[in-house]
Amino acid sequence: MAASAVRPAEWVSSGQVRDLSSALADPEPFARRRQDAFERFLKLPLEPNPLYRGYGYFTNVDLSGVDSVRQGHPIPSVAPVEGAIQVVHDTAGTRARLPAELRDAGVRLTTLTEVWASGADGSEAFLPAAEEPTDRLSALSTALLNRGYRLEIPDGLTTPIRVQDLVVLSAPHEALSVRRSVRAGSGAQLLLTEETYSTTADPGGQRLVASNTEVSLGERAKSVVLSVHSPDLKTVSLYQRTATLGAGARLAWMWNGLGGFRTKTRNSTTLAGNGSAVDDLQIFYGSGDQSFDSSVHLTHSGTGTHGQSITRGVFTDRARGMSRGLVRIEHEARGTLSFISEHAMLLSKGARSDTIPILEILCRDVKATHSTSVHPVDPEQVFYLESRGFNEPDSVRMIGEGFLSYVLDRAPVAGLRDLLYPSLEARWNGTDIVWDPSGARALPKLSVTGTDGAPEWRFDAKLR
Repeated sequence: MAASAVRPAEWVSSGQVRDLSSALADPEPFARRRQDAFERFLKLPLEPNPLYRGYGYFTNVDLSGVDSVRQGHPIPSVAPVEGAIQVVHDTAGTRARLPAELRDAGVRLTTLTEVWASGADGSEAFLPAAEEPTDRLSALSTALLNRGYRLEIPDGLTTPIRVQDLVVLSAPHEALSVRRSVRAGSGAQLLLTEETYSTTADPGGQRLVASNTEVSLGERAKSVVLSVHSPDLKTVSLYQRTATLGAGARLAWMWNGLGGFRTKTRNSTTLAGNGSAVDDLQIFYGSGDQSFDSSVHLTHSGTGTHGQSITRGVFTDRARGMSRGLVRIEHEARGTLSFISEHAMLLSKGARSDTIPILEILCRDVKATHSTSVHPVDPEQVFYLESRGFNEPDSVRMIGEGFLSYVLDRAPVAGLRDLLYPSLEARWNGTDIVWDPSGARALPKLSVTGTDGAPEWRFDAKLR
């Protein structure tokens, strides 16, 4: 992997990490872990697997001067979705709103400050000791952890829970490292939307957003986690999302990458419970000098589990993309059905994408397939649209949008393509996506519903 313009050792100092630990009043066990993570950050490679180090495109990163301690005024936010839990992470900290009716029903939401105040036991439950950084950026996200919360939904609560999670960058050289620990009990229904924006298109330098979301689903629980990544084009980002599914549980990951300068996403799902299922759906649109590096890892260990991963990216100018997926089927995971699909469309000669699907099958009684391609726009499709009166740029755009819509139409959220289209249109037009509460950029009320491919997704009630 190519070296950065400025050595990582110059990004953050040990003293800055200690200052952050002191400012947040870290429990002693985590203070040690934070310092250990910083030392790992200095030693670990950007990519731990040597097979992928030639594909990372993580060049010209300069995070020197990033500040994870600075405090400022809260940004103006949108009105919370009716009945929803709203969490806002900005330069003022983490602010959470938990409706009284959900609190009375046993839902618990604990911010990072409250978790730390609960002592070593609370911090260990929030960030398990077994979770050790394996690469430079994951170590940096732990070393600079400064925002987060723990959400617990009790067993048997069938009321659909909607969480509106907003990350808004507003200060120069800002560094926000957010951790979400989510526990959904048996039968729970959860829709969590995570949105990242910036208040200005030109912050004057690179900034850091690290997002770590850990989800544990009990028996028959259903959860949809939708991420919309739309920060300014100088933001360096790392997304780590992990999940463990109980028997009969179902999870949908959705990731929509539109903004940012250098972005890495790491999704890891373990289908431990018999009959559990996961849908991992991702789209990317890259232009200019953007790069996206996506990794999906599905581990089937229970019997009768189902998994599918569909990733599609459109890249133009000098943008770069890499998507790699690994499906691992353990020895006792009989009856597994798993599918991985990675496809990219290149709109210019300077764009590039690499797609690398892998199947690791240790059990005979399974069905696992994969598909992959990287290709330019089909000239015959362009010719057909031109023959119907469209000019070439509009024809290419329609084809590219349809290519990405293939993924969005499979998401178990009603009308998701229409909701996300304004942001995609802005990026396609070269217009900056800027946080504006008056413009209601945040996602509105959403409904979890079925699709042609997965009609059983429909919940008994709408997720508000």
